[in-house]
Amino acid sequence: MRVFKSILTITALLCGVLTYAQEVVPETYINPLDIDYTYMVYNSSKNISYRSGADPAVIEFRGEYFMFVTRSFGYWHSKDLINWEFIKPEKWYFEGSNAPTAFNYKDSLVYFAGDPAGYGSILYTDNPKSGKWTPTASISNNIQDSELFIDDDGKTYLYWGSSNVHPLKVKMLNKDDRFLETGVEKELINLVEEEHGWERFGENNFHPTLKEGYMEGASMTKHNGKYYLQYAAPGTQFNVYADAAYIGETPLGPFKYMKNNPYSFKPGGFTNGAGHGITMKQTNGQYWHFATMALASNSHWERRLAMFPTYFDEEGLMYTNTSYGDYPLFAPSHPTKAGQHSGLMLLSYKGKTSVSSSQMQVRKSTSTDGDFDITEMPLEKNSSGEIISKVLTDESPKSFWVAEANDDKQWVEIEMLSPGNIYAFQLNFHDQESGIYTRTEGLRHRFTLEVSQDGKNWKTVVDRSKSFKDAPNAYLRLNQPVSSKYVRYNNIEVPGNNLALSEIRVFGKGLGKKPAEVKDFEVSREEDRRNASFKWKPVKDAQGYNIRWGITPDKLYQAWLIYDVNEHFMRNLDRDTKYYFSIEAFNENGISGRSEILEIK
Repeated sequence: MRVFKSILTITALLCGVLTYAQEVVPETYINPLDIDYTYMVYNSSKNISYRSGADPAVIEFRGEYFMFVTRSFGYWHSKDLINWEFIKPEKWYFEGSNAPTAFNYKDSLVYFAGDPAGYGSILYTDNPKSGKWTPTASISNNIQDSELFIDDDGKTYLYWGSSNVHPLKVKMLNKDDRFLETGVEKELINLVEEEHGWERFGENNFHPTLKEGYMEGASMTKHNGKYYLQYAAPGTQFNVYADAAYIGETPLGPFKYMKNNPYSFKPGGFTNGAGHGITMKQTNGQYWHFATMALASNSHWERRLAMFPTYFDEEGLMYTNTSYGDYPLFAPSHPTKAGQHSGLMLLSYKGKTSVSSSQMQVRKSTSTDGDFDITEMPLEKNSSGEIISKVLTDESPKSFWVAEANDDKQWVEIEMLSPGNIYAFQLNFHDQESGIYTRTEGLRHRFTLEVSQDGKNWKTVVDRSKSFKDAPNAYLRLNQPVSSKYVRYNNIEVPGNNLALSEIRVFGKGLGKKPAEVKDFEVSREEDRRNASFKWKPVKDAQGYNIRWGITPDKLYQAWLIYDVNEHFMRNLDRDTKYYFSIEAFNENGISGRSEILEIK
């Protein structure tokens, strides 16, 4: 047996890669979620083609799960919250559903609404997998950005609102009489930007002229007899898009602002935003928050979906764990750590990258005036005459590379800064003048992935050369880790006229030391108490830092991940709240211990 293992090791080394067959690799997932997002029609008149997924409504029904997404012309079904299959309904709203709402009523019927025009029938079915739905014989008005909630006593409520002026509202419906309105209507809550920094409009909660954020995405969760009215702010295109909650004793309120808001917040890292979502319960009792992430490269309405574990603490405060939320996370099937960071780190950051050809390479960012800052990169070559790309390992979903063609002659090669044990890949494809403007069948991503220790001897570790899977944010988990320094993507066919990618991310475990703890961490709260500045001493070999904060030392529920810099400024604090802060450093080898917790009044 020992001789046999030695032969396997020698053979693997000759191939330039070492495979660890003994390790059992746990199941993981990553954000944004790996589903076949639908192409949008929003900007088709301008010939802007892009995919998007936003405003998810996810329900459990008879032990399985269904996900409804804005203007997707159908919905997705899953048995495990990881693998999703699209269902094309027999009949649907003509323009697709917009900010949909869905509700499972006692495992007997699924109710659904979401007409983009703001009115229409509420649909229902007892078999959502069939795609067959029946409309109620009545028309409901004001169902834009709505939430349908049926309480245990059968009383039915419709919450709605999408405005930077008007509040969220609720009206009662009669479930037993075609969902007709009963006449009970009430204004509930509005934004209070002068107290809640995170509600301020703009990227990083700053805009030079607009001060009022948008309140939208109403959602209701009942837990332990209390009603959690949730809402999103300040705008879907921004990194600070978040969800918060007010708590009430009845579905009609009155509601009190939850003191740890926003409870779902992911302003930093590769993909940002965790707003306009829904909180649902898995069959094992674990709560999950499905949310909208801002991609916003082709259009500000270009978005993706995320799934984060959600909890209720001993005070009844709802909170969501988004820390390292775009790194591999343990699958919902994990018995104790579902949705938590798996410990796999980013190996590919700033890797030296060469490409087969280059039509363009672009860096984008969302500017404060609501437009984009755009830089087209000059063509550069390395000493071997190969074209260099600096946008595929920069941890920005808005930057992208476009190849000269879409064929099997296109490739990307990454030399990572240090070798490591690779466990998973994430391929983030970009839509560059794809010419697709609606839900389209038959799209597929075909490619292979190879790894190497020396850049000469290659081994194929992922083969989707004959795949029929449409995967614009493909997450590829290996059965066993492989030790490597080089990664090569070989294109065969993707949707669109040209191969285009925004990021190739490689995850695993580095072979070196994790960084030391951060020293000299300082937090200064500004005269405007909604703002705070941070600085600290740089840590040797750190890729970046993760700032954690919360309302008590044991409730550091929020986090902001940043790369490279050793200072930061945030505008998202609640004016009258005392906070506690800590920071940790990370690199491809792991995460440091946390710094001493600072109390900032």
